[in-house]
Amino acid sequence: MATSGSNYGDIHRYEPARESTAAMIAIVLLTAIEVVFVGLFTYGLVVGWGRTPTGNMFLGGLLGATFVTLAFILVLYRKEFLPDVMIVKKRRRKWEDLYIREEQAEGVSMEGGAWEKLKQSVYPYYRR
Repeated sequence: MATSGSNYGDIHRYEPARESTAAMIAIVLLTAIEVVFVGLFTYGLVVGWGRTPTGNMFLGGLLGATFVTLAFILVLYRKEFLPDVMIVKKRRRKWEDLYIREEQAEGVSMEGGAWEKLKQSVYPYYRR
């Protein structure tokens, strides 16, 4: 669904989420796996698996697997359960990025007093 307005802040495109059942089942299964990884990591810390180099690497692998599983859960949630919304933003013109006033966008004419231009170039805060 697209709206015809293109004012700043208007919603340009809004597509509702798909909310698929397969994604919900996948998120539930990944959450169960996440709980198992967190439980193993906590048990390993309490028992002291981190005292040996092999145990320390195993705990690090469990922590890494925990974060990767969490990342997959968040990606699935964002893709399947959040709506796709595009909002119109105002694009700035190039001369606005250079801190130039609008009347100076086309440049400054070369005519005028050379002495005044020299004063302005040497002392930028000089006003006529």
